[in-house]
Amino acid sequence: MLEFPRWKYWMVLGVVLLGLLLALPNVFGTEPALQVALKSQAPVDATAQQTVEQLLAQQHIPIKRDYLQGGRLVLTFDTVAAQLRARDAVDNNLSDTFSSAPSSASRSPSWMRAMGLKPMPLGLDLRGGLYLLYQVDVNSAVSQLLGSYEQGFRRQLADDHLSLTDITTLNDGPGGTPNGLAVHLPRGADTGAALASLKKTDNTLDFSESAGSNGPVVDMVLTPAQITTREQYAIEQNLTTLTNRVNEMGVSEPVVQQQGLDRIVVELPGVQNSAEVKDLLGKVATLEFHLQDEQNNAFQAQQSGQVPLGDKLYKMTDGTPILLKRDIVVTGDELTQAVSNSGQQGPEVDIRLDARGAASMLRTTRENVGHHLAVVYIERSREQVEVNGKKISRENVSEKVINDATIQGVFGPQFTVTGLGQGEANQLALLLRSGSLAAPVEVVSEQTVGASLGTDNIEKGIRALVIGMTAVFVFMVVYYHAFGLVADAVLLANVVLLAALLSVLGASLSLPGIAGIILTVGIAVDANVLIYERIREEPRNGITPQAAIRAGFDKAFSAIADSNVTAGIAGLALYVIGTGPVKNFAIVLVLGIATSMFTSLTGSRALITLMYGGRRKIQHLSIGWRPRHPSGAPLADPQTAAASGAVSGRAGVAAGSAAGGSAAAGTAVAGQRRRGSGGRS
Repeated sequence: MLEFPRWKYWMVLGVVLLGLLLALPNVFGTEPALQVALKSQAPVDATAQQTVEQLLAQQHIPIKRDYLQGGRLVLTFDTVAAQLRARDAVDNNLSDTFSSAPSSASRSPSWMRAMGLKPMPLGLDLRGGLYLLYQVDVNSAVSQLLGSYEQGFRRQLADDHLSLTDITTLNDGPGGTPNGLAVHLPRGADTGAALASLKKTDNTLDFSESAGSNGPVVDMVLTPAQITTREQYAIEQNLTTLTNRVNEMGVSEPVVQQQGLDRIVVELPGVQNSAEVKDLLGKVATLEFHLQDEQNNAFQAQQSGQVPLGDKLYKMTDGTPILLKRDIVVTGDELTQAVSNSGQQGPEVDIRLDARGAASMLRTTRENVGHHLAVVYIERSREQVEVNGKKISRENVSEKVINDATIQGVFGPQFTVTGLGQGEANQLALLLRSGSLAAPVEVVSEQTVGASLGTDNIEKGIRALVIGMTAVFVFMVVYYHAFGLVADAVLLANVVLLAALLSVLGASLSLPGIAGIILTVGIAVDANVLIYERIREEPRNGITPQAAIRAGFDKAFSAIADSNVTAGIAGLALYVIGTGPVKNFAIVLVLGIATSMFTSLTGSRALITLMYGGRRKIQHLSIGWRPRHPSGAPLADPQTAAASGAVSGRAGVAAGSAAGGSAAAGTAVAGQRRRGSGGRS
């Protein structure tokens, strides 16, 4: 008899039922929806929900249902027209408070959402979304590097008690691009001491001395290799920063990758509010901390246009001018943590500095207790402007002082920034957490993939999957009979379990993912074919059908394991090296291999054992074609053949015994006759 542990039956049943439950939300499909969020980044509450509902009721826009999810209000509609009308109503009447974005929502019932069940997310080619191609301004990256060197030079000369007149940028690169700095020293300054001090900042730089009209000059020019390294760093840093910002937005399965030498591709499935997304992703925002110049008058400097040496004129958020010293105490690059909170003075951002920033802040606050320390919010962006009939790209820099406070005591790595609105605090914390862009980026191509294209791709993908699986199901039934039905059942269970895993893990499904599902079905079929062919070959060895089933599963395991492991290694390599659709295909392939191993080996064996394991004698296996002798004659089932052989053997023995007995009897009679004859004679 076939044996299969009872607990394995329950395990298979439990896994399949759990898979059905997790995959069930995918059956309901999606419907047009509108996501509404507060611009303050605060979660939408019942009051805000009621405000939106009342507006749509006044506009006579029917809502199918609405609910809160992830701090946002989700409204669903019967038609796309109603969805677009609702979006226009929110944007036209509540734009100061709310932002809206068309999307799609699952039709699954509320009890599924309460359990946290959700369908697998769809990729850009199926769900639609936003495609952005960014151009990285690598020249600005070099300028920012020179800016950091300038601050380092100023700080080092001040620490060594050496004076300077000014530091200017050299624009001797290709096309007049910046490539170095000129440090102007006062007349009679010790050039050797200044040169030794500057080399403390970075001793790998090349310095040269020259004579200027107002005193000696120390030039620092970057080599072409250093410029190339900085440009590549800008690309890599921007890739990391954009990825972090996209992750902060909560977009599932985004694609952020380099294209060419200085371009970055961003794909955001399901995102349609392009203006808000571009505004957030493209921002080059950071903070700088400066001491205020309390000796000079900012209003006089603004009116005369003459800013004192070593100072820079800024404006407060209300437009009031303020003079700050050029020396930077701490920059946003020295921040390790930024979290927005609500404090006693309103919205605030709690900041933690790294070791270098903490040491600088500690030294500055210790030496300047009672003086003013200002926080400058710097934001850079690029825009297309038309000059003489030609469109050119121009960088916009916005600098404003968001906080000017008196240093009350000494502090180091932790402090709080106030003076922001709730939305500004949340956005600043997000930008600081995700890191600043090493160079400004500009959108050179933008495409919005509509839902209609996604629907068409979904229909074609599902049609291909149904046709492929139907062909496989029919072939297995025709060729393997009852065993083919078992194979079809485990193949269907394999697809259900794969859909469940994709839903639980939140892995998006794209067209390559659908191709991966079809390939997974083929891999699972291959495993069943190996098992069934082995089962059909075993009767040649004269074993019973039940032993053939056991041997088929045991002997086919090594071949199935080898083929699946090699396919799994290929899938992992695709996941590590590939990006976007290739990575999605790899995820589906690896998960499909895992589910097919379970269904083909454990699930299939459970069903076949359930069918044949309880019978003591099996005359025939419903597995299609029956094995034959090399001569072409069909083999009888082993038990039948054994029984026939036993009967023939017993008949032969009986016949022989009878013949032997008759012969013996005849011989005995003859002997007796001979003996009797001899006696009478």
